[in-house]
Amino acid sequence: MNTVKIFYKDDCPMCPMAKRLKDSLLEKQIYVSEYNVGTADGLAEATFYGVKALPTIIIEDKNENELFSWRGIVPTIEEVINVVKG
Repeated sequence: MNTVKIFYKDDCPMCPMAKRLKDSLLEKQIYVSEYNVGTADGLAEATFYGVKALPTIIIEDKNENELFSWRGIVPTIEEVINVVKG
């Protein structure tokens, strides 16, 4: 199954929208990992994925290959579901 990774920071003005997206995806039983780049672990993960804009949403396949990403913007739930279920 494809997974969704959401990278955010507490003081990011658009990140609350990304957190609402996460909640909506979880309600639809879509697995989401979230990473706060304000923490050492979150920053390490963000560096690995080349995250330079927040929020960043990355969708990966079961082998951790990136299928699609949104960097610095928050997609609609429909856009995410289309890629996840695609």
